[in-house]
Amino acid sequence: MFKNVWKGIKAYSDGFALISKLNLWQFFFVPMLISFFFFVGIGFAAYGLSDNLANIMDKLWIWETGSQTFHTIAEWISGAIIIIIGLILYKHVVMILSAPFMSPVSERIEKHLYPNYTHTYPHRNTNNLEQLWRGLRINVRNLGYELLLTIPLLLLSFIPVVGIVFTIIAFIVQAYYAGFGNMDYTLERHFKYADSVKFVKQRRGLAIGNGLVFMGMVLIPIIGVILVLPFSVTAASRLTLNEMKDRELFVPIEPTSESINEITS
Repeated sequence: MFKNVWKGIKAYSDGFALISKLNLWQFFFVPMLISFFFFVGIGFAAYGLSDNLANIMDKLWIWETGSQTFHTIAEWISGAIIIIIGLILYKHVVMILSAPFMSPVSERIEKHLYPNYTHTYPHRNTNNLEQLWRGLRINVRNLGYELLLTIPLLLLSFIPVVGIVFTIIAFIVQAYYAGFGNMDYTLERHFKYADSVKFVKQRRGLAIGNGLVFMGMVLIPIIGVILVLPFSVTAASRLTLNEMKDRELFVPIEPTSESINEITS
């Protein structure tokens, strides 16, 4: 497990060089805008709605003494809740909307890394609508499981001292589903829905490693949310393809002039 987590993290190395070499920035422009504006929307929601939520929480405090202090604390807690929920939604909404742009990125990386390899199973040709639908299915599924696991962990995190353990576990859960979504941009081209889920489940460490860096970048103001998709998707694509090769899901072939022309076109 820990070895795979490290592999997932290490896959980010040389990401910028690979993006630039393959001229992939053109595919990231729209996803970066989606990511930025959705993140800004979370900030506005936390600022605008935290007071309203705090007013509802004020009803829990029936005493006059300390009511203002309780309201201030409730306002901070409300803002934190909105931001946490927003970040959970952020991953999945951005990944769903970015699917038609990220699949071509993964495909270019595959052609660059393994030009002389073929698949040991049928290759899936998908269009933008199918990629969007696949992204919706995967991310809605992941969102359901993520909320089911994260909400109890966040409640437990308020327990003094030991709460930090539950906070760390919640962060790892977030990372896993972030990595899952990033890996599926490659898997959707090769596996059906159920097979992709099985593939990632058997390699949880890889998804967690990719997602840990993803979550860390999201926490970096402005620049992090702009660059998180280019680097995380590039890393996940390389990581997933390498794993498929190691498991002999790719096999080498002798290159032909026709295949070389196709790859370089």
